[in-house]
Amino acid sequence: MQSAKLAGKKISASTQQYLDIDQIHDDTVVMKDGTLRAVLLVSSVNFALKAEEEQDALVAAYASMLNVLDFPIQIVIQSRKLNIDNYMDRLRESEKNQTNELLKIQIADYRVFISQLVDIGQIMSKKFFVVVPLNPMSNRQKSFYARLKETFAPVLFVTMRRDLFLKRKKDLDSRVSQLLGQLQNMGLSAVKLDTQGLIELYYNSYNPQLADVQKLTDLYKLQVEE
Repeated sequence: MQSAKLAGKKISASTQQYLDIDQIHDDTVVMKDGTLRAVLLVSSVNFALKAEEEQDALVAAYASMLNVLDFPIQIVIQSRKLNIDNYMDRLRESEKNQTNELLKIQIADYRVFISQLVDIGQIMSKKFFVVVPLNPMSNRQKSFYARLKETFAPVLFVTMRRDLFLKRKKDLDSRVSQLLGQLQNMGLSAVKLDTQGLIELYYNSYNPQLADVQKLTDLYKLQVEE
């Protein structure tokens, strides 16, 4: 009975209602509280394989980065089961087009071996992200009351005043540039995620199982009905 009643009701709430994210555009995440986020995809190093001197240098560089930065950062490690679908598709295509029967058999055996290895071994892939925030209340160049006013009406300011958003984004980009320099000093390479990359990141994060079977459409291929 309860299921029948629920089936007849229109569900007005959406998942987005329960997320802290308001918008994603201009390579920037706009939160519902008016703060901004930029996300960097960062390379990794195998610390255990480094010599003792190199380990000490990395630790010193990391400590120096934390001491230099005057804003908080969030380090996120994302672990996912290794997805080799594209690689397996290329192997199947190579097997199909192979004219040498011996090589064709070897490719087939290799494809089965790789598939079983990933399934049995539960091989995981790891990605490293650094989230850079910008909170208008942390901007000491403005008066306290100006910062407080923007905080109490954040979405109105960001959504309706493009010039203010661009000004905040400029401050955020300055932080990103500073952090990129510090990461480079540690021997790490990093890239700022663009709008498409941010959407894919959060889509995969909130829908890890669905993302494997239902790929997100390319942002630039989406069309909005007028």
